[in-house]
Amino acid sequence: MTENLQSRCLANWNMEMKLDPAKDDLPLMANTRHMLVKHYVLDLDVDFKSQVIEGTIVLFFEPGSRCKKGGSAGEGACLSRSYETCKIRASEPCHSPVTNVSACSSKTEYNDFAVCAKGEKDTSDKNGNHSNSEQASGISSSKNCYDIENHGNEDFLLVLDCCDLSVLKVEEVDVAAVPGIEKFTRSAKLTGAEELRNLRNQIVHELVTLPADHWREQLYYYTRCSQAPGCGELLFSTGPWSLMIGKAEVQAPRDFPHAIRIWYKTKPEGRSVTWTTDQSSRPCVYTMGSPINNRALLPCQEPPVAMSTWQTTVRTASCFVVLMSGENSAEPVQLQEGLLSWYYYVTMPMPASTFTIAIGCWTEVKQESHIADIRTTNEFSSLFSRADLRLIEGSCGHVAYPCRFQNPAASSQLVIPHRIFAPWCLKDRCAEILLELIPRCLSAAHGTLGTHPFSRLDVLIVPSNFSSLGMASPHIIFLSQSILTGGSHLCGTRLCHEIAHAWFGLAIGARDWTEEWISEGFATYLEDVFWAVAQQLPHDEAREQQELKALLRWRRLRDEVQNSEEELQVLRPNKENTGEVSESGTCIIKHGLNAEKIFMQVHYLKGYFLLQSLAKRIGEATYFEFLRKFVQKFHGQLILSQDFLYMLLEDIPEQKGYGLSVENIIQTWLDTSGIPKPLLEECQTWDQCRLVQQVNDEVTKWIQVNQRARKRSKRKRRQDEVTFQKLLPDQLVLLLESLLEEKTLCLRTLQCLEKTYHLDEQDAEVRHRWCELVVKHKYRRRYADIEKFLKEDQAMGVYLYGELMVNEDAKQQELAYKCFAATQNQMDVSSAKVVAEMLF
Repeated sequence: MTENLQSRCLANWNMEMKLDPAKDDLPLMANTRHMLVKHYVLDLDVDFKSQVIEGTIVLFFEPGSRCKKGGSAGEGACLSRSYETCKIRASEPCHSPVTNVSACSSKTEYNDFAVCAKGEKDTSDKNGNHSNSEQASGISSSKNCYDIENHGNEDFLLVLDCCDLSVLKVEEVDVAAVPGIEKFTRSAKLTGAEELRNLRNQIVHELVTLPADHWREQLYYYTRCSQAPGCGELLFSTGPWSLMIGKAEVQAPRDFPHAIRIWYKTKPEGRSVTWTTDQSSRPCVYTMGSPINNRALLPCQEPPVAMSTWQTTVRTASCFVVLMSGENSAEPVQLQEGLLSWYYYVTMPMPASTFTIAIGCWTEVKQESHIADIRTTNEFSSLFSRADLRLIEGSCGHVAYPCRFQNPAASSQLVIPHRIFAPWCLKDRCAEILLELIPRCLSAAHGTLGTHPFSRLDVLIVPSNFSSLGMASPHIIFLSQSILTGGSHLCGTRLCHEIAHAWFGLAIGARDWTEEWISEGFATYLEDVFWAVAQQLPHDEAREQQELKALLRWRRLRDEVQNSEEELQVLRPNKENTGEVSESGTCIIKHGLNAEKIFMQVHYLKGYFLLQSLAKRIGEATYFEFLRKFVQKFHGQLILSQDFLYMLLEDIPEQKGYGLSVENIIQTWLDTSGIPKPLLEECQTWDQCRLVQQVNDEVTKWIQVNQRARKRSKRKRRQDEVTFQKLLPDQLVLLLESLLEEKTLCLRTLQCLEKTYHLDEQDAEVRHRWCELVVKHKYRRRYADIEKFLKEDQAMGVYLYGELMVNEDAKQQELAYKCFAATQNQMDVSSAKVVAEMLF
């Protein structure tokens, strides 16, 4: 390596070091336009004592979009100026891993999975799942890394996204050594080293481009190739955000090894992996995929365009259950006493950021047999007419994979197979709530949008330190324990929100991460629709509930706009540069590291109101007919905002007569901070909703009760009889928010309020507002409610700390410090950072 390249690499390494987390921006370093990962094979051991996940990952590549045509000279030009972020430090040695012989044996074992892959035996169950199998990784003998030499400025460097990982060794995989691999070769003779290198790359090319109906065979050979011996260690070095890999005298991506194996360990403090205990005080670990996605779990390509498949083998103690993004409902294989192996795979290419894992002493909440008879009778479901069934006859626009949208049986499957897992202490509560809700919500989603994009679903109640009410990943949904209290409303709406992400966020993703509204706006809009169907509400009741919800969201959006930076209120912060990347594929995610942004809902709310506005303009039936067409066209692909808007206006051309255009929608809703003007005009209408009027009447009663209570003498405590109406959970939220606007509520009013609505038994949304009232009026008798909320409802309690501090009341501040001290070690990193800023 020349001094010039070394100096450039050092300069850019320094640039990485200077990226200020307070500045918010998250770098995506992978040079995806040069090399693109098509498949990952992970082989991992989980050690709860050391809080480390370690093992190997094998990556199978194809040349990227800039490197598929032309000769070596053209490909050598793929080293762009932005590529200078790569570095190799000559002083950093390559390390050989210390391995556990029992965990990483060189012996290869095959079972039904391997046989099935060769077409001799199909072990699929009735749900299309496949048996578990253990693939033990063979380890080549370790050798010292060769010295970094001077190979000129044009030596190619592969850059992967990587952070908080200990990379131990990187090697090329000799896929040509796999028995039976000859079927993927075009060359019969192997003479020189260059021909052998080309042969290995040709094998990988043939493997990653197998037709979709050969997916079993493809997984089988991915497994075999991942176990092939190494054929030479590769130069590597890590920076704060990246892993850089080079091979001597390789100057073009086309000539770089297309299959490499990386030995690595996670770190206990890694920001992609959360080690904690569950609600039964048992150890567990899960990945949140935020704020830096999965780069502290595995070296990978994080840009969304790096759509890949994966398969994963995880070994851990037999007391643990391994859940993961996978098409198969994995069943463990016992390797030895006390040690189990779990295997999952996916065949639908998705961004690496969607990969999720959760390992704990989870208990499965068994399903009841009657759920198969679920029917969706609400009028929303009739929108999915027979004419829509013709959609499955069209061709898909995505790369080839085994697509459910082309499967008539999948298209008629209202409720996909699903499992529920939770800590033991929450098993009964989950059985009471989730067993009934999940099939209803899945059926409602199918009735609205059609074919479920994924073949199965696991639902897991995650530990109390989970920083959100829910998170959707392929084949698995995480839910906070906070949704289990106070009836089914909050649980149902949140479940509908996460199910909606199967279509918007997963099957259809944003090509630019800053366009979060494409995922969250759609899920927020669809949760109301799905929930109305799941409840089988008549149209008028559904409309009233949705208008009430719209008012609550409007109030939330108004508050966020008033109390946040304008730059964070823009749904398309890159504006006309949205979706653009450098010549190598690297890019910067604006505000990607801003801890506060994680708790903001502007992209949820403005996106929701945009979609609601379009639905009202176009008409509900026409709008949902379009959404199904849009899903059919774009599933399995990445989109930008304009893809949705252009198709909408082309499909419904009469809307142009109403002044709708892509340009004015983008300018009004996406590229501008603050409240969109159409929303300011519409927000007045929600006050006329019957459910809102009921709340207003109740607020008036409570104000009168409070006035009488303040005037009453101490000797005259008899409460005048007042009849209060029973309110829905969302009505209670609005009631408490309205009472929070009152300057003072006396003690007797608060006591009566608490008793009337049994506030300590309500859902977390209601209890959060109740805690705010307790803080505002220094209602010391109920400080225990605040303490319980901050400990058990961490997904929602962050800003209560700010409320406790702002009053400058010694007792309240003492409570804030006490709760933070009790929870900060288990808290999500972003949550802890935001709370610490409030307290200190």
